[in-house]
Amino acid sequence: MSTITIFWVAFVVTFLIVYAIDFYVTNHRRSNINVKESLMWTGLWILIALLFGLAVFLFFPQNPDSPVRTASVMAAKFISGYLTEYSLSVDNLFVFLLIFSVMDIKQENQPKLLKLGILVAIILRILFILVGMELVLRFHWVLYLLGIVLIYTGLKMLLSKDNQTVDPKNNVLYKGAIKLFQVDPDMHTPHFFTKINGRRHITHMFLTFLIIGTTDIIFALDSIPAIIGVILEGAESLLTGQEEQFLAITSNVFAVMGLISLFFALRNIITMFRFLKYGISFILFFIGLKMLSGTIPPVASFFTSKSWFSLVVILGTLLISILLSKIIPPKKILEPLKGNEEKNNEAEYLEEKNF
Repeated sequence: MSTITIFWVAFVVTFLIVYAIDFYVTNHRRSNINVKESLMWTGLWILIALLFGLAVFLFFPQNPDSPVRTASVMAAKFISGYLTEYSLSVDNLFVFLLIFSVMDIKQENQPKLLKLGILVAIILRILFILVGMELVLRFHWVLYLLGIVLIYTGLKMLLSKDNQTVDPKNNVLYKGAIKLFQVDPDMHTPHFFTKINGRRHITHMFLTFLIIGTTDIIFALDSIPAIIGVILEGAESLLTGQEEQFLAITSNVFAVMGLISLFFALRNIITMFRFLKYGISFILFFIGLKMLSGTIPPVASFFTSKSWFSLVVILGTLLISILLSKIIPPKKILEPLKGNEEKNNEAEYLEEKNF
């Protein structure tokens, strides 16, 4: 059995075990998930991802065709990809928060939707990664096209106005479903389908799942150019195609899985991410420029020999955005709601984002 096959098996086994435990805990509890538990599970997922990256660094064998240490390059790219995808996905969680709020989904019903939504996201991202990497392999100019897309996305995110509003009920699948099927009037049933007078009805849970699934597609299309840019750029002479696919998929899956637990703490730590948008926009812009730099030999050579540089830039940008969010006080937009600090934090942030 090859080394990369062993790593694939280790990854799949780790994913299945931790996901099964997480799923069991959140579905067999009688109380809502509190902030402390959410942060503990979030920390566990982050620790597992970092340990996986450490295992890659310590045990991955040397590629005989690579002029530098293969394990070092792979570990740096794994962590860089993980941090990039995690930061993008954290920003996406705010949209999930909006969807659950608009659809009036009870907190005890949210874990089921999140886990199904995450599984859909994982399947979509793996599919898009494989297709995207195959396109770059066959047509190298696609890499530069993706770089331009990332620069555009980064600038668009930076310049976007915070007064833009989003209504999940404008979703095409949502509109189509309520026209084609009868909807259970019970807003809070925990099932996807019910029977009323012998006729099957769809529920608000099912409609919410449709919205989340559609949102997953949009998120996947946004994030795949970033992960391809992080993994492929500067790695042509260092890593094999199998190694690149391995890094892209594992870093992406670890990042997405860690979001389930973080979501339930988000309402209370929401102000920590007020400047995340600016950090993400810079990271996307940086990755896009790095992808385009492949046309300039000295710059391309620098990124090839200094694979750790991108990791430092990405990690530093995220830390700065969180520190600024902590140091600079948020604007006081809403009057405090006495006796409910959790809702104050959420309302203040969402109002500032105009959700």
